[in-house]
Amino acid sequence: MALVVAVVGPTATGKSDLGLALAEALAGEVVNADAMQLYRGMDIGTAKVPFDERRGIEHHLLDVLDPHEDASVADYQERARATFDEIESRGHRSVAVGGSGLYVRALLDHMEFPGTDAEVRAALEARVEAEGARALHAELAAVDPQAAEGIGPRNARRIVRALEVVALTGRPYSATLPQHVYEVPAVQIGIDCDRGVLDERIAGRVERMRRGGLVDEVESLVASGLGRTASRAVGYAEILAMLGGELTQDEAFDAIAAGTRRLARKQMGWFGRDPRVHWLDAQDPRLVERALRLVAAADEGELGLATEDPAPRRSLGS
Repeated sequence: MALVVAVVGPTATGKSDLGLALAEALAGEVVNADAMQLYRGMDIGTAKVPFDERRGIEHHLLDVLDPHEDASVADYQERARATFDEIESRGHRSVAVGGSGLYVRALLDHMEFPGTDAEVRAALEARVEAEGARALHAELAAVDPQAAEGIGPRNARRIVRALEVVALTGRPYSATLPQHVYEVPAVQIGIDCDRGVLDERIAGRVERMRRGGLVDEVESLVASGLGRTASRAVGYAEILAMLGGELTQDEAFDAIAAGTRRLARKQMGWFGRDPRVHWLDAQDPRLVERALRLVAAADEGELGLATEDPAPRRSLGS
């Protein structure tokens, strides 16, 4: 398989624009790696590239779920990898674009999806209520110290899931988590941005969403039914709160901007921990040229890890 080009990083840094430019230059097709852009009708609030701005480039895994459905990482992995095969069969390059870290990892890395058991989970949840999350966290630490270290003692949902996987598989939960090892050959290009500039970009994006009709979009989605996943997305949860009388419109859009800033920090933390990401500055006037050089070097096998230091990378200006 030809190397997949993955454009990753925080929201509002220009991933979609770079992805389009790379797909155009590389005879590529874009594969969405943003969890919320999987949903039909969630266009304005997810900053989905409008059809008439896609430069005639094929886009995949956009608008494949109804808003009442819950997205599944396992289902996404299966669909996306099948899409890679289809794109390669046409002699084209896959350009994955998105900031949903878990989806990118499922797309590129070895990642297992252990099943669930309603009875086991219910019993663990009952124990959380009776004994407290810390007690179960201590139990997890005894059987899987690595997982316990990465899961806070108050994160009951993840503690329950980890113990459920241990109970069902007889293996540590940490053994099922993705490692920084590609299962799909890839080069990851990260787009970063000075924090002050990024905050300005986010403010501008939120204002465009307001003027572009986000409130109307959410009202339409409510009428057709919004599921749990979609209704919790940044931009949608706040407008739902406004429609429910909990926030004014100004408060709702202020909350969207704040939530988007938090999301960008979280995304930078996620991708910054991956030493394979090669980082470029979103404001670099030669951004596309530099990205194409990275792809060419990767194709020639001349591109190693982005850094020898696996420590989390700090965002520009942070």
